Amino acid sequence: MVRKSKADALATRQQLLDAAEQVFLSQGVAGTSLQQVAVAAGLTRGAIYWHFQDKADLFTAMMDRVTLPCECAMDQARGATPGDPVATLQAMAMAPLRALAGQAQMQRVFRIAMHLTEYTGELAPVGERHRLAVAGFVADLQQPCSVLSRDAHGAALGLFSLIDGLMRQWTMDPSAFDLVAVGERSVAAYVAGLAATASPPAAPAGSPRRSPARPARST
Repeated sequence: MVRKSKADALATRQQLLDAAEQVFLSQGVAGTSLQQVAVAAGLTRGAIYWHFQDKADLFTAMMDRVTLPCECAMDQARGATPGDPVATLQAMAMAPLRALAGQAQMQRVFRIAMHLTEYTGELAPVGERHRLAVAGFVADLQQPCSVLSRDAHGAALGLFSLIDGLMRQWTMDPSAFDLVAVGERSVAAYVAGLAATASPPAAPAGSPRRSPARPARST
């Protein structure tokens, strides 16, 4: 009986989260009440408060059900080729774009988070959590960027802005362009630009400097 009770509670929780995802998607987070989520789930308002403290708690749980796009980049970073910053940056940048393009639930949740949520009031802590996650992703991009640019933070921030902008635009209208194809071209161009302007490695201390070659004199 205990196992059945736990299974029922888990099923009810998932039912509420499914309903929240759909209602948030249709009318935005600020315009949604917990009562409306309960009605959409075919449950009572009391059922929501049994599982969630408030709308912020419900929203956070909905977000936690999916791996958000930029989190996918961390797996790519761990599996990247050591010593190849170009390949590492391209893999990290394309991972969230590929994940978003291929997962319908991630698309719904990302659209809610990016376009249908105001991070004020009770959702302010959720907004701060998102800010910290972005800062962490930019920091992870900085390491491979440091090999290609003297301004590693600026280079990493620029690459993140490119990724974030593509995802925001695409989730507004997925029929407007092919996210993966456009992403590959855009990321490749950005990273190639960094590589083209990368400073040559400094000579080891104490190594003799070569004087520029003189043109041969004609006899």
